[in-house]
Amino acid sequence: MKLIVPKPATLKLDRRQLIKAGGSFALIAGISRSPLLAAPLGANPFALGVAAGDPWPDGFVIWTRLAPRPLDEHGGMPAAHVPVRWEVAEDQGFARVVRKGEATALPELAHSVHVEVDGLLPHRRYWYRFATAGSDLSPVGTARTAPLAGALVDRLRIGVGGCQHYEMGYYDAWKHLAAEPDLDLIFHYGDYIYEDAAMPLGPQGKRNNVRQHAGDEIYSIDDYRRRYAQYKSDPDLQAAHAACAFAASFDDHEIDNNWASDFDQDGTDPAIFALRRYAALQAWYEHMPVRKAQFPIAGGLTAYRRLDFGRLMRMHVLDTRSYRSDQPCGDNGGKSACPPEAHMQPDMLGKTQEAWLDEGLGNDAAWNLLAQQVIVMPIDLRPADAEEPRHGTDLWDGYRPARERLIASVRRHGLSNVVIATGDHHKHMAGAVPADDDRLDGEKVAVEFLSTSITSGGNGVGTAGLEHIVRNNPQIDLYADQRGYQLFEITPKLWKTDIKVLDRVDRTGGKLSTLASYTVEPGRPALHRS
Repeated sequence: MKLIVPKPATLKLDRRQLIKAGGSFALIAGISRSPLLAAPLGANPFALGVAAGDPWPDGFVIWTRLAPRPLDEHGGMPAAHVPVRWEVAEDQGFARVVRKGEATALPELAHSVHVEVDGLLPHRRYWYRFATAGSDLSPVGTARTAPLAGALVDRLRIGVGGCQHYEMGYYDAWKHLAAEPDLDLIFHYGDYIYEDAAMPLGPQGKRNNVRQHAGDEIYSIDDYRRRYAQYKSDPDLQAAHAACAFAASFDDHEIDNNWASDFDQDGTDPAIFALRRYAALQAWYEHMPVRKAQFPIAGGLTAYRRLDFGRLMRMHVLDTRSYRSDQPCGDNGGKSACPPEAHMQPDMLGKTQEAWLDEGLGNDAAWNLLAQQVIVMPIDLRPADAEEPRHGTDLWDGYRPARERLIASVRRHGLSNVVIATGDHHKHMAGAVPADDDRLDGEKVAVEFLSTSITSGGNGVGTAGLEHIVRNNPQIDLYADQRGYQLFEITPKLWKTDIKVLDRVDRTGGKLSTLASYTVEPGRPALHRS
């Protein structure tokens, strides 16, 4: 079985440098006899790159993980506390360092480092990097702080991507997104990793695997850490993280396909599944540039949060997995008919998150962005030759009372400026959420943009054979099976979405193009082709 993994760079650290640095190491938790001092690490400790996330007006999170041999046990790191220096500068050359300090990479957290940098100026670009005691320097990353609360902001640029199955393609989409000019943020909607076992290279039914997972299906925390390490070894994904701050959420494959709160897809005892879920969520935290507020605790972690960008936009990052009721009809995913009366599971967000969102929608921002995972609008997914409508049960379509409450919340606050960013479905889609499920061509309450996958699903077929989806769904203007991402350019008077597609992902060098562009006005939740 051939495993394709990028090779790490060579380490510049030798044993004498480590011993020379031993005094500073001993300051951290009394570890002067650490195994780290007994032998060199043997490879670049920053092989997984750097990342930033969740910008606030005075700063953002910066992240790295020490893993000199990413796929080895514990990433090739000893069981020791390791000090890591960090710097933030106003210039890429670090001539004007404005914040610096030292963090500790702990084996309990896979030697990951999360620093919540503060004391920075609002709405300004900065550069950051890390270093070990042996003077190994990390790659340089950059991120921009958010505007001050109440500030008038002319423009934001946000990228949207996710669903990046490692085996199904190369990450050229991330390379292109990393090169997009002047991005403020990238929203990763989830499916950062996939949990399934390695499959052979080449055609596998509808799949064409061009790379392979390391190992079998993942269950333990070491399994999940290794899988993240494999994905994060990809240079194009590293480039995207280094180019811009992320707002990261998770969907199902970070744990198990189509899981919902206490339930996995296989009917595992919830008490047993809880062990897997906790291990997976800890590994997610260890590998994402998120704040201490997202630190895992007994019972899970709180992933939902708000990011404000002056008076221009409030971003509500949602968690549509942890608190939902189990899917109806045995989670058949729309593969067979599920009667309409069964699509009535009560909770998608859970009562606490739902109340939090309702409270947060009471604001005077020009735009509200609901950054979440699964399709909100009703959508008929019947095959072209079927007569009866068919609705997915893992989408908000399976949770119609929850969707009704979401729509009621938007209307109660008198909002006509809600845009929903969605993932999971491996398609590009643009449409509007109807106020009434039974009147798809009637009043609309929000615009929804479904961003396709980075690689999941392979090259895709474009719109071929999918024309009936638009024909059967008057609330939808576009539905396309191609890989890529979306770009949001947001101003006080206009929201523009560019839908970006690649011609292939089964080989590197995929050509990028714009499939369509849409504009939305804040006073009217309707799409306009531009």
